[in-house]
Amino acid sequence: MSSRLIWSISVLARRIWFRATLFSIAAVATALLAIVVTPYIPADLPAKIGADSVDNILGIIASSMLTVTTFSLSTMVSAYSAATSNATPRATRLVMEDSTTQNVLATFVGSFLFSLVGIVALTTGAYGEQGRVVLFVVTIGVIVLIVVTLLRWIDHLSRLGRVTETTRRVEEATLNAVKAWRKSPNFGGRALEGDNLEPGTGDTPLFADEIGYVQHVDAAALAKISNEIECDLVIVSIPGKLASPARPLGWLRGAVGEDVLDRAAACFSVGDVRSFDQDPRFGASVLTEIASRALSPAVNDPGTAIDVISRAMRILFSWHEATGEEPDEIAYPRLHVATLSAADLFDDLFTPIARDGAGLVEVGLRLQKTLATLSKLGAEFHAIALHHSKEALDRAAGVMQVEADMERLQAAAAAITADDKHS
Repeated sequence: MSSRLIWSISVLARRIWFRATLFSIAAVATALLAIVVTPYIPADLPAKIGADSVDNILGIIASSMLTVTTFSLSTMVSAYSAATSNATPRATRLVMEDSTTQNVLATFVGSFLFSLVGIVALTTGAYGEQGRVVLFVVTIGVIVLIVVTLLRWIDHLSRLGRVTETTRRVEEATLNAVKAWRKSPNFGGRALEGDNLEPGTGDTPLFADEIGYVQHVDAAALAKISNEIECDLVIVSIPGKLASPARPLGWLRGAVGEDVLDRAAACFSVGDVRSFDQDPRFGASVLTEIASRALSPAVNDPGTAIDVISRAMRILFSWHEATGEEPDEIAYPRLHVATLSAADLFDDLFTPIARDGAGLVEVGLRLQKTLATLSKLGAEFHAIALHHSKEALDRAAGVMQVEADMERLQAAAAAITADDKHS
């Protein structure tokens, strides 16, 4: 199974209707199961357990589940609106993919359909006395499931759509993308060297048929193609890059036929928006969008920006810790892939916050202290952190109105400069 197919299935499974459909099918099948097992039920069992009461129970479940489902849907819409207005519209997709919310809705819809099919079957006399026993036992199990789901839903509602919860989800998605990239750097290919990202003489460029963002790259399929034709393949449009019919996704180092180009182009998934899965920089950008909105005069919430800085530090720590996990051998030596660097993540995570929080000493202090901590993670991180520290000080100097605040920022930044002198 190709990685593109696996990715497509995972995207489909995160859709809100997917689990509801599966639960609904399972609920209908369960309600009809009683008809199949009727011959195996003792004839005197229905009278012993009072299975006739199942009619009323199913009626209560049907009416209550319809009401609860409607209420839950309106609550979800409110949570999506809150995430859009209080955090950023780019984070709404993660709220929509929340597994707890999807399971709750699927349970409510499935329970409603189970009871509805059960009532219809009882009305037509499809069950018989023995079938009512099976339906009664299953109904008790459904009631237990509904009670547990309601308790989880009540607890989950206290967090759904909140800024802190949304920010946590963005951090988690970014960490997953960072770990996936560090586990298989450059999708298992070689890092593309140099700054020349244009095809050379004799190269055959590869173009997308539509304008959009690259969401997924099936490196294994591209490697298979390059091995078959014995030709190196360069990938410059990694996930997050804008693709168009005028901008090459990459190129093959040699002349190839149209059929090969079509197969290679099909390995790139292009969509209207960026995806978190293979794009660590998108998650980083969404995090800083949340911080920038919190720092706007309309919101004036520096605490959220400080929280984002802490999460950014965890992401960069994860990038650094995963360095030693890189594979010793290159899985796809014929692939040459544009790479990501720690400097890219630093730019995405800290530059917008340094710009929008330049006039707030509390934000500036947390930023300088975070950069000082990151600067101790090696020569590469030290150089990048020093650059961002100086840049943040320059921004603050242009807007900071109190000299004492500026002195505090300079004192915090001096920790990075001192390390630079001692190294």
